[in-house]
This record gives sequence, structure tokens and C-alpha cells, in this order.
Amino acid sequence: YQAPTPIPAFLRELTYEQYQGIRFKPENSLWIKSDARFQVMLMSPGLYFKHPVVLHEVDAEGVRPITYNKTDYNYTNEELAKRIPADLGHGGFKLTYPLQGPDSRNQFLVFAGASYFRALGRDNVYGLSARGLAINTGLSDGEEFPRFTEFWLERPQPGSDHMTLYAALESNSVTGAYRFVITPGETTTMDVTARLYMRNDVAQLGISPLTSMFLFDGADPGAFYDYRSSVHDSSALVMNVGETTFYRPLKNPSRLASSYLGAENPTSFGLVQREREFDQYLDAQAHYEKRPSLMVQPLGNWGKGTVRLLEIPTELEANDNIVAYWVPEDPARAGDALEFSYRLHWGMTPPGDRSEELGQVVRTRSGEGGVSGVEKETDARKFVVDFSGGLLRNLSPDAEVVPEITVQQGAVTQTSLSRISGTDIWRLVMDVEGEPRTAVELRASLKGYGRTLTETWLYQWIKQ
Repeated sequence: YQAPTPIPAFLRELTYEQYQGIRFKPENSLWIKSDARFQVMLMSPGLYFKHPVVLHEVDAEGVRPITYNKTDYNYTNEELAKRIPADLGHGGFKLTYPLQGPDSRNQFLVFAGASYFRALGRDNVYGLSARGLAINTGLSDGEEFPRFTEFWLERPQPGSDHMTLYAALESNSVTGAYRFVITPGETTTMDVTARLYMRNDVAQLGISPLTSMFLFDGADPGAFYDYRSSVHDSSALVMNVGETTFYRPLKNPSRLASSYLGAENPTSFGLVQREREFDQYLDAQAHYEKRPSLMVQPLGNWGKGTVRLLEIPTELEANDNIVAYWVPEDPARAGDALEFSYRLHWGMTPPGDRSEELGQVVRTRSGEGGVSGVEKETDARKFVVDFSGGLLRNLSPDAEVVPEITVQQGAVTQTSLSRISGTDIWRLVMDVEGEPRTAVELRASLKGYGRTLTETWLYQWIKQ
């Protein structure tokens, strides 16, 4: 492994506004004069994108480099433009496609920075990101960040609704080759094949890592004095194993928090944004209600492993503080050759986010335990979980529905379950006690008529 040479210091030290003043000219997009429905817009290095990447075009005639040309950009700062080297290189690229209609030209996918990339389904705005690989994320010895160093973009056939690109991945501990087959649409899909060759032993290898932001919402309001009711790119982690759907609301913890969901050959997992109404956020600029959900569908036999969820304290919505990824049961050792295939689904309601038969978690709320309106007599925490949909919608209020609740490192002192009058929502209320500075793990679902009727709600309460 050879560490990359960074770009000049003055470009690494640009402010956000200065970097935004370097704009690619859309008329110079790759394939703009062809019949391809896809086009490629180039990105300049600078700010967060501190190492150039090498780009190639692949077509029937072979492979050729996509050369850097500083005249492909407009600059709001002429003095800055004069200082930029003629051989600077590319910072990344964006793909465009008529996503919103045949006469449109929409950005829908960005590869830029380490192994990060972001995509959109129809009617989405950019939110959470995916990565090629995570190494030792959240471990005490520090994280290693692999990089996509080189890309090969295969020119699509005229009229094609999909395109293929390849990427080389490099870091101190691994080298790898990736193939992405990309199909934009209402839900944009990416079929990913990753071949990894280990240079060193790795304590924790994270496959298909997802990175998002969660600041606060009604279940975890924190101490924010904000006119908005919720601020997050994703609201929950979802994992499907067999006929069970686990739903874990995200939170902004007071200290670093980890959760581990063990599974064998999961059907899918991902970070979702289920609240889709403007009134649930009240942000006319960020439009969090339009942020995509992202589900990972493993292809082939992934065996035993764990979905790890890492939640990092933050005070700013500009910080991505949520990470989720698959950790194989078998450790990665120097000399190993590994391959993983999976499909990424980006969109408003991608496959795996919701089940037609199971009732979904509508919302989670928490507050002081005990009886409302009277003097506090307990330090318990009250959790309110609303379920709706699936078979629940056809059940009467006196149906034989019961909660199944388990708790670790704590105790449930009181519960109640009832259907909210005039709705198909079933409300589960729990008072929970725990020891100070202890992570209390909660699990709840509704059962009836010999079957599970809802998703399985999970929550980690760290009592102060």
C-alpha cells in the first residue's frame, strides 16, 4: 500500500462557500452529445475531497482516460482559479438521468470522498450515504478509511435505463475491486459486487456500511431549543430475518452507543425515513420528509453475522452521527480473498422497509414514568409505542391482542395496550426502570391468534 498524495493545502483549507464557487459547466458533461440517457458531471478536488481520483471511460473501442481540464469549471473567485494547477485531477463525479420525466435532466448519484456515495429515488433529495467498506469503525484503536482511487465508467447503450461502473478500493489493510450496476427510478437500485483482498488482519470488517444523521425527534427531543419538531436524515434501523421485521428507532445519545443485531442470512437491513409529511419536520429548506430510505438486500449466502448500529453524540445536524453495517461472524485475516454481492434500494419506500402483513411502528414517544398530572413518585421512564396497519386494521378493540415484552438490564413495572378510538392504531405503554449509567435493552411486539401481528420494536435506553 502507498498512501495517496493530497491536493495542495490551500484547496484542502477552502471554506464551504469557496468550494461551492467552483462549479462544473453542465455543457461539458461526458456523453452529452450522445444518445445515452446518462451523463457524467465532474467534480473538483477541494475541502472534504482531499485526494484526486483517476477516471476512465469504457466503450466498444476500449478504455481511455477522462482528463482533467480546469476550463471545464466556472470560478466565482478569479484569484483562486489562477492558483489551481492544470494537472489537479478529479475530486469525484455525479451521474445525471431523466429521473423526474423524459424531458428532465436530474442529478441522482454522487461518488466523492473516500468510498462514500449517495443516490436518489424519484422525488427524493440527498440525505444519507453509503460506503464501499468500513474498517474498525467505533473501535478504540481508531477507524481506517478505505478509498475508491480509480473508476471505470462504462458508456451505456443508447436508450438504456441502466449503466455499469467499476471502482478500485485501497487502504492499508485491504485492496478491492467493485462493480456497480445502476438503475435509476422511483426506487433507484444498485447491484454491487465487492471482491476484497486482505493485506492485514482486521478486527472488524463492515460490509455495505450506511452513514446518516439523527439530531432529535419526538422520542428523543434532547435539549434542543428548535422550532422544528424533528431533524434527521433517517428515523430508524430496519432488519428483516425470515418472517420477523425488527424496527429500531434512532437516537442522539449522551455518549457513544452501540447495538448489535445478530442474524443468519438476513433478508435485508437498512436505515429508513418513514415520516413523509412536511408537518413532521417544518423545515422548508432541508425538506427532511424527502430524504431517501436505503435498504441493503444481501445476494447469495452471507452466513452468520451481526448488523452493528453505532450512534454518536452530536449537537449539529451537519454531522453524520449514525453508522450501520454488516459484520461477518468469521474474522478477516491477512491473505483472505472475500466476495460480497448485494443490492441497494434508494427511495421513499424501498423493498424491505415495510411489510404488507405486519403492523408497522408508527411512532415512539418517551417521558417521565408514572401517572400524568400528579406529583412524580418514580424515576421510571415511560415508553409509548404506536402500531398500525397489517392485520391490525381489521381487528376490533376487544380482539385478543397481547404485547410480548422483554427487557435486559432493567424491569418493566407497568404496561397497558389499547386501540385508540376512531383509528386503527394500537398503543402500547410501558413504564421501565433501570440502574444509572446502564444501557437498558427493550423489545416489544404485538401477538394474537397464534402469530406475530407487528414489527418487533427495539430500543436502547441509557439511563443517566
